[in-house]
Amino acid sequence: MKKSIFFLILGILCMGQRTYAQKFGYIDTEFITSKMPEFQKVQAALDVKTKAWLKEVSDKQEAVALLEKEFHLEELLLTDELRQQRIAAIKSKDQDAKAFQEKVFGEEGELFKAKQNAMKPILDEISKALERVVRQKRLDFVFDKANDGLALIYTNPIHDYSDYVLEELGLELDPNLKK
Repeated sequence: MKKSIFFLILGILCMGQRTYAQKFGYIDTEFITSKMPEFQKVQAALDVKTKAWLKEVSDKQEAVALLEKEFHLEELLLTDELRQQRIAAIKSKDQDAKAFQEKVFGEEGELFKAKQNAMKPILDEISKALERVVRQKRLDFVFDKANDGLALIYTNPIHDYSDYVLEELGLELDPNLKK
C-alpha cells in the first residue's frame, strides 16, 4: 500500500515537471507562394520575359539554320575562299546564338538573376512571417518540404555545436569572427 502511494505521488510530481524536447516543424514554400498575389504578379512578369527571350533565342537559331540551308544550296557554286567565309559566318552566328542562350538561360544567367531579384521581397516577407511563427510556436527547427530533400530553413542557434567541435579539434574560434 505504501509502495503504491509512493509511486502515485512520484507519478504526479513527474507529470508536473515539464520535460524539454526540441520542436520541429515544416512549411511548404511552394504552397505559400501560390497563395500570395504578389508572387502571381511576379511569376506572370517573369513568364513574359522568358517568352520574349525564348523567341529571341529561337529567332537566332532560325537565322543560323537559314544560313546553313542557303550555304548547302550554293555550296557547289562557291569558290573555296567564299565557302570558307560562309562556314566562318555560320559558325560565328551559331556561337553568338549559343552565347546569348547561355547568357540568358545559363546557371547565372539573366533569367536566374531576374528571378532572384523579383523573388527577394516575397521570400523576405515569408521569412519574417516564419520568424514570428517560430517564436509563437517555440520551434527549434523548421524544414521546407518544397525543396528537394527537405531543406533546413530555420534553426535555433542554441542547437549549434560548431564551437564545441572546433574545440574538440583543438582549433580556436577567432573572437572577432561571429557566425
